[in-house]
Amino acid sequence: MFFLGIDIAKLNHVASLVSDNGNIVFSNFMFKNSLEGFLSLIDKVKSIPKDDIVIALEFTGHYSDNFVNFFFNRKFNVTLVNPSNVANFRKSYGRDSKNDRIDSINIAKMLLSREYSLVTQSDIEYLSLKKLNRIRDSLVKQKSKCKILLTRNLDSIFPELHLLPSGIHSKAVYALLKKYPSSEEIAALGIDVLTNILKTNSRGHFCEKTAYIIKSQARSSVGFEDISLSFHISQLISSIELLEEQIRNTEKQINAIIEKLKPVILSIPGISNVACACILGEIGNISRFRSPSKLLAFAGLDPKVRQSGQFRALSCRMSKRGSKYLRYSLIYTAWNAVRNNEVFSNYYALKRSQGKNHYKALGHVAHKLVRVIYKLMKDNIPFNAEQLI
Repeated sequence: MFFLGIDIAKLNHVASLVSDNGNIVFSNFMFKNSLEGFLSLIDKVKSIPKDDIVIALEFTGHYSDNFVNFFFNRKFNVTLVNPSNVANFRKSYGRDSKNDRIDSINIAKMLLSREYSLVTQSDIEYLSLKKLNRIRDSLVKQKSKCKILLTRNLDSIFPELHLLPSGIHSKAVYALLKKYPSSEEIAALGIDVLTNILKTNSRGHFCEKTAYIIKSQARSSVGFEDISLSFHISQLISSIELLEEQIRNTEKQINAIIEKLKPVILSIPGISNVACACILGEIGNISRFRSPSKLLAFAGLDPKVRQSGQFRALSCRMSKRGSKYLRYSLIYTAWNAVRNNEVFSNYYALKRSQGKNHYKALGHVAHKLVRVIYKLMKDNIPFNAEQLI
């Protein structure tokens, strides 16, 4: 068996090949991040059967994506290694030297003494879920910022609109403000026109009475006329509507992959497709984790130990050192599990009865959820509440 270590970079990668007895076959082979470069690497190792080569590289975000997909689709054995493990392996030799040649050799040699798992088609799907979830998260944050700005602008030009029972963030109000983004324009509208806009875009929920209320508020509004703010309101509403459409389309892509994978963790009560996608995408291949505690640490849900001499802190905060996306999804799913499953609900109630506040109790539920997820994914079995009692 031969191990091909790859040090990934933006423009040029470096490869080193090590045999299973630790001998370096070649090192410092530089190739471009292009079709020509990838083919040159294949040509470099063409004398060795594909099944006798394991390509190892650090999981370094988007720089490694095209490499993994290219070689996986050509039936090469590919494995991803944790950059921190490579750093620890390098330090174990007593020197902390670092360059492209040394890194590629260390990546290859590390596999001689460590277990590894090969990338599968499911891993490729998990990577897609990870990207889609982060795209969705970015879109949701952008939408929230637009809503905050919209609220701020309306505070200046038409603050009374916030008194509507539905609030300002509804399709009917958006449709109105998009065409008439000021209290003066709304006050000048005929009641029939105003009623039609509200009724059409609220599916009949807003009637003529609501139109009279809005028109009356617009006439007596303390807001001031500002062309720039009115223009910005129209732009913000267009942005919000576009972002909402993009979020829906992203969720369609997520649902399509979830439907294809049919993951066992979807059987957990209270877990949504989006949360399931985030958990799968961030965890990836469960075999990367030797125990539930390793997965717990990866999510940053493990406690921050505070100990010195005879002192040991009785209460510790969670470390929050891992994936923030995974941590949020686990906490979110834990609360849904509490509301949808008796076992999780009883466990939450037990922790509350022990004097823990809501968030600490929920943290304990999240710990239990991690152990459940680890078991389900490891053994590929559906959720069974009776086994938790």
